[in-house]
Amino acid sequence: MEGAAGPTLLGFDVIWIATILSAVATLAVLTAIYAATTVKDPMAKRVKALNERREQLKAGIVASTNRRKSLTNKNQAADKVRGILTQFKMLQDDQLKKTQTKLVQAGIRTKELAFFIIFARLVLPIVFGTAAVIALYVLDWYPEWGALRRYLTVAGVLIGAYKAPDIWLKNKVTKRSNAIRKGIPDALDLLVICAEAGLTVDAAFGRVARELGKAYPELGDEFGLTAIELGFLAERRQAFENLASRVDLEAVRGVVTTMIQTEKYGTPLASALRVLSAEFRNERMMRAEEKAARLPAIMTIPLIMFILPTLFVVILGPAACSINDSFLNG
Repeated sequence: MEGAAGPTLLGFDVIWIATILSAVATLAVLTAIYAATTVKDPMAKRVKALNERREQLKAGIVASTNRRKSLTNKNQAADKVRGILTQFKMLQDDQLKKTQTKLVQAGIRTKELAFFIIFARLVLPIVFGTAAVIALYVLDWYPEWGALRRYLTVAGVLIGAYKAPDIWLKNKVTKRSNAIRKGIPDALDLLVICAEAGLTVDAAFGRVARELGKAYPELGDEFGLTAIELGFLAERRQAFENLASRVDLEAVRGVVTTMIQTEKYGTPLASALRVLSAEFRNERMMRAEEKAARLPAIMTIPLIMFILPTLFVVILGPAACSINDSFLNG
């Protein structure tokens, strides 16, 4: 006599499905507990980076990248990678400067990492492309695949491996820019208050960096570095231009232009910043309304994939179990 089979739904064991869902829920709860109990202070690392930048400025290491490299002993690996790229004639000045700019916009102050990004574009396609060719053509994985499908797979692996460093860097720049954009209106309001209180520009930037460091650590990092550069650089205009180059946002470039004009022509700083703050707040509200308008269309796919199947299990599960028991008993 065969053992009694468990209840099924659409050919799947209900107990097995419930076990998997329970495991997923348990994993989500443990992940949430781990994330809540391992929260670190986001300002510790950034304060350390700002102190290092302050020491560099005190030493006068602000002229060029080559001069900074001559004064550090941490670039041996970068020099080796640069030598390899030069040997293969893959190191171009405009490409290097563009990559270094992207690294700075991503919050990575080590510009020597640009050599490794360019080197990864050379190495990753070779490694992953060779692995794909060996797996599909030598080891004959997926023998049911046709010649066209194998060719497209290898081509996709090569293109994806080549674009992977740029995609990773672009994502970091986008995330950092979005985080900074959220705090721009609040930062401008605090700058207005500091300007009306009689603080100098560098003191105002430093005060805003301290006040907003917890809520917007990325923005506090950039404003703190700008305050340091305003105190040490010979040209104050250069400090504002450095801020515009480090942050890939039109709003920040508008603030920098306003600050440069007030420094040059002596126009009232508080009134100009107040107008900018109002514009940025309206822009932030418009982006929020746009996201809210897209929400119904975005929720359609999660509703179909996750909510409706669960609803069907809850509604049809008891009926399926009763039908299955009737057939077994009959």
